[in-house]
Amino acid sequence: MSDLNQAMTSCLSIEGALGAALVDQDSGMALATAGSPESLDLEVAAAGNSSVVRAKLRTIAELGLDDEIEDILITLGRQYHIIRPISGQDGQGLFLYLVLDKSRANLALARFRLTKIEKEFRL
Repeated sequence: MSDLNQAMTSCLSIEGALGAALVDQDSGMALATAGSPESLDLEVAAAGNSSVVRAKLRTIAELGLDDEIEDILITLGRQYHIIRPISGQDGQGLFLYLVLDKSRANLALARFRLTKIEKEFRL
């Protein structure tokens, strides 16, 4: 995947996708966004979810676990929120954030597709 726009377009092509962002986990800044989930500001969500990622990384370190975050799933009443850290060199310290309509999304397929997008990501 050659650019941010392609990554965001691919995220929005996932069935049930409402919005997506590429986020810097240290600053909480959204580097790219796509879609417009009803009553959800992707910029604010990006900042809040960077705190979630940092907290989980601290907990992993405090527990002395030799492991990494594959993804974080947050289930709301009407939505799924998936946080997927970028594992490649190009994306160190970044994560993909995907908001899905729970009634239209296939969670397993969405996670599979987001994993593929993350693996192909190049900055």
